[in-house]
Amino acid sequence: MAKMLEVNDLHVNFSTYGGTVKAVRGIGFDLHEGETLAIVGESGCGKSVTANAIMQLIPDPPGKIAGGTITFNGRELTAVREKDMRSIRGVDISMIFQDPMTALNPTLTIGSQLTEGLKEHYQTSTAEAKTKALEMMQLVGIPNPEERFRQYPHQFSGGMRQRMVIAIALICEPELLIADEPTTALDVTIQAQILELFERIQASTGVAIILITHDLGVVAKIADRIIVMYAGKMVEEGTRDEIFYESEHPYTKGLLKSVPRLDNQTQLIPIDGTPPDLFAPPKGCPFTARCPMAMVVCDNVYPPSSHLSDTHSVDCWLQDERAERLMAQTADKT
Repeated sequence: MAKMLEVNDLHVNFSTYGGTVKAVRGIGFDLHEGETLAIVGESGCGKSVTANAIMQLIPDPPGKIAGGTITFNGRELTAVREKDMRSIRGVDISMIFQDPMTALNPTLTIGSQLTEGLKEHYQTSTAEAKTKALEMMQLVGIPNPEERFRQYPHQFSGGMRQRMVIAIALICEPELLIADEPTTALDVTIQAQILELFERIQASTGVAIILITHDLGVVAKIADRIIVMYAGKMVEEGTRDEIFYESEHPYTKGLLKSVPRLDNQTQLIPIDGTPPDLFAPPKGCPFTARCPMAMVVCDNVYPPSSHLSDTHSVDCWLQDERAERLMAQTADKT
């Protein structure tokens, strides 16, 4: 599959009265056509900021892309003018925002919001736009689309509103869909339906998906690759099987231990402590203060990236051969 998106050494800062928040600190990844990439991590780790940076939606001020490149189909997005970026958003790259109720305008009908993109970008006639909209409503599983087309967001359930937000994002047939916490406010049953909907849409349209979530359990079924973020850094990256069955970073292991499983009754183990202050990020590994395996070097020097396979990498000093000897010596003494 061809590479469509490449993010390289991305830095995003926010200037505040209290100082500069370093929200994203040198992350890099790529995405291929038709692929589903999940970015996971707890609140405040930089997931949504990364998505907004790709869409060039970082408000300046106070935000600023302080370094790095974002290349989409050979085009450097950080150098694109806002006027030109508007022709990319919704057409080539679309985004599903976190809260479907606030993403939809309560004063406009569902139909007018669904057809707006077609009229804006393609100058489609009202009749043609409605026909396309009804087809899209059927694709995302909205019953009685003719009737629903004339209704307002408050007449839809939470799950139905989420489906409509997805339909609006897909109406112009983008190559890349960014879904930011698309199932957070939904119950488990509706979550499963939305994830199955993503699978069906991808199979029928071939759209590539970046799925942002704080819950590894949400991406267990549909993600091809997973990136784990912590305190603005990418701490581990790998295929779905590598992250779930061969994870190496203590933070990733901690996330997995906090996810309930159906195949056993193991007690859930929370990760103690809190993330570091990104006004003054630590010099070393940001997970040091919460890591049960932390060493002196972890607090002072950020670990190099260790490539465990062609697709699996981890930023952790435990992968260093010197750490292996140290752990062995400690085990012998005990």
